Amino acid sequence: MESTFLMDNIFFIVAAVLSGVMLLWPVIVRTSVRDIEPKQAIRLVNYEDGLVLDARDDGEYAEGHPPNARHIPAELIGERWQELEKFREKPVVIIATQGLRAGRTGAVLHKNGFKKVFNLNGGIDSWRRENLPLVKK
Repeated sequence: MESTFLMDNIFFIVAAVLSGVMLLWPVIVRTSVRDIEPKQAIRLVNYEDGLVLDARDDGEYAEGHPPNARHIPAELIGERWQELEKFREKPVVIIATQGLRAGRTGAVLHKNGFKKVFNLNGGIDSWRRENLPLVKK
């Protein structure tokens, strides 16, 4: 029985295709949500009338959040993004904990026409490290 090149090297071919997909994945799924540092976030809020959107859950939000931050948990953003309609043309800085919440929140906002959506790099932890103010309400 004759074997072909593909059959002899199927493992290597599959490995090459998978590694290529893994390398391109960030480019494929990337939305226009950019990561920014806390100082950039402050500039957007102060000079461009931007909004800080806290996408953490209720308990995390109650432990401390940036002043004047709007709170919509990431799990509810698909249902509540209309509450942010007046900020559609303004910068929106998403704050979350490390993980996928900010990315998911940003994707929903971008899909619904928000053009200036940013993710706070490092989440609320980077906000704390910079000794920026937090309030508890």
